Amino acid sequence: MTGDRIADAFADGPAFIPYLAAGDPDYESSKEYVEALARGGADVIELGLPFSEPIAEGPTIQQAIVRSLEGGMTPERFFEFVSELDVDVPLVCMTYYNLIYQYGRKETGEPGPEAFVKRASEVGIDGFVVPDLPAEEADDLREACDSYDLDLVFIVAPTTKGDRLRSIMEQVSGYVYVQARLGVTGAREDVSTQTDESLARLSEWNVPKAVGFGIKTGEHAERIVAAGADGIIVGSALVDIVAEGHESGASADETAARLEEKARELKEGALRGREAAQSTPQTERT
Repeated sequence: MTGDRIADAFADGPAFIPYLAAGDPDYESSKEYVEALARGGADVIELGLPFSEPIAEGPTIQQAIVRSLEGGMTPERFFEFVSELDVDVPLVCMTYYNLIYQYGRKETGEPGPEAFVKRASEVGIDGFVVPDLPAEEADDLREACDSYDLDLVFIVAPTTKGDRLRSIMEQVSGYVYVQARLGVTGAREDVSTQTDESLARLSEWNVPKAVGFGIKTGEHAERIVAAGADGIIVGSALVDIVAEGHESGASADETAARLEEKARELKEGALRGREAAQSTPQTERT
């Protein structure tokens, strides 16, 4: 159905998937930060294309989106940004459906997702996460992604069950984004106990499960992977580093070094989690 790059990123598992808002706090610095994450061990990178009403985001990422928008980020600048990145890992665009849908009107005179997906495929995007698009309404985007060999990732909340869960899992490809807790994005000091329950609920589907929402440290990453996750998704803890560098006047090189160090910490934690999972009998983890 789709390309193999994201699947390959999980093949040797666990996958570390960081998120940054493209263009935060400015175009050139943001490119340096994304490349630093790749050097630090990212297996897939989620790039946020900012939208003015980011309903799934907490204050940290909302502020990143504001900085990106104020810096002039647009869909066309986003595509330029992606094309200029010097990274060799799959890239996933995280954005909201209105931007995707209305891009078609701008390009062809008719709204719809195909024009956006086509352009994304040309610059090197491998998949999408669209938080405000229900799986039941995703047929057009799913069809466009299939046409251009891209993955379509969906978010599964702790409360997602029954027919709703089955509908999502019938549409998803690449990986499923397992929301570790209810609420919006943001780094936390603890790991939610809802994660184990969510992973158990998804066990019948053979698609990688990557857990996000609240992961902040290598210890968090270790615990999540030890619980059975195939990957970890980290956004706010990294966006915090970008914000701190911006507010303190640190150079882009200094902030990039901090991001690379944090990426290594998170990736190493995930690898420790795999070792723990391999040494623990399955019956003790379920």
